[in-house]
Amino acid sequence: PAPIGTVDVAAYLALEEGAATKHEYFRGAVHAMAGGTPEHGALALALSSLLAVALRGRPCRLFSSDVRIRVDETDLFTYPDLSVVCGALATAAIDRNAITNPMVVVEVLSPGTEAYDRGAKMDHYRRLASLREYVLVNHDRHQIEVFRRNDAGRFEQFVFGAGEVVALASLGVTVDLPSGWFGGARL
Repeated sequence: PAPIGTVDVAAYLALEEGAATKHEYFRGAVHAMAGGTPEHGALALALSSLLAVALRGRPCRLFSSDVRIRVDETDLFTYPDLSVVCGALATAAIDRNAITNPMVVVEVLSPGTEAYDRGAKMDHYRRLASLREYVLVNHDRHQIEVFRRNDAGRFEQFVFGAGEVVALASLGVTVDLPSGWFGGARL
C-alpha cells in the first residue's frame, strides 16, 4: 500500500504505542499493514500451534504477529506472522520491543502481499545475520516453502505440501502437515 506518511523513528514508535492497527516503517515511510482473511489467520494460528508443540523443551521462543522485527541495516520495522528466537533475545537499541535476532521468520502469503513477501521483504530479512530460515505459507498452492541459509550464506528453497513433514533444520524440528491442512488449517 501507499505510505500513509513520512516520519522519523521516534514518531513511528509513538504512533505504534497507541495504534489500533499495525504499521510497517521503512526509511521514514509508514505503511498501514493489511488485515488478514480467515484463511490467513487460521493458517498462522495452526502453524503456530504445531511449532509450539515441536519447540517444547527447547531454548526457543515463538512470537506472533504482535511482535515487531527490526532490520537495522535497511531501516525496517515490520510484523511477520510468526518468528522464532532461540537463546537470548536481542532487541533494537532504539526499540526494546523490536526483535533483532530471529532465527526463523514465517509469512503467510496473500494475493496482496505475496510479491512483497517473496521479493523486497525477503531481501530485508536476509540481512539479519541470525536468520537461518524464511518460511512462506501458501494457501492457494497448498504448500510451505522454506528458504534455508546454507554454509555459504545463500538461501536454498525446500517445498513441502499437505501430508508431508516440514523440516526446520535450524530449529532441529519437524512439523507434520496433515492431509487437508491447507483446506482449513485444522489441527
